[in-house]
Amino acid sequence: MNITGHTLEKLEDPFGLLSGDRYEIFLDLDIDEEDELFSDKGVGLRVLFVADESETKISNYHFFEKGSDKVFDFALEEDEEQMVYDYCQNIIKE
Repeated sequence: MNITGHTLEKLEDPFGLLSGDRYEIFLDLDIDEEDELFSDKGVGLRVLFVADESETKISNYHFFEKGSDKVFDFALEEDEEQMVYDYCQNIIKE
């Protein structure tokens, strides 16, 4: 799995109930054809990322099929989750 691009949106908290900033990040993924997650339409990863004064973290994520937005029930492996975390942390600093 390789990350090939992204779109980023900062989520607004209209009532000011949540601490820190929240981001919805859609990652474009390059998935090997042999991987069970592969789809001819393409696969993305939607990540909810939280950044506040004390920490940054992945709050939630899910894989989806591009075009249909069908959700895939797969989890990231530990090294993949670290790669996604590092990528997201870097792009919110920009």
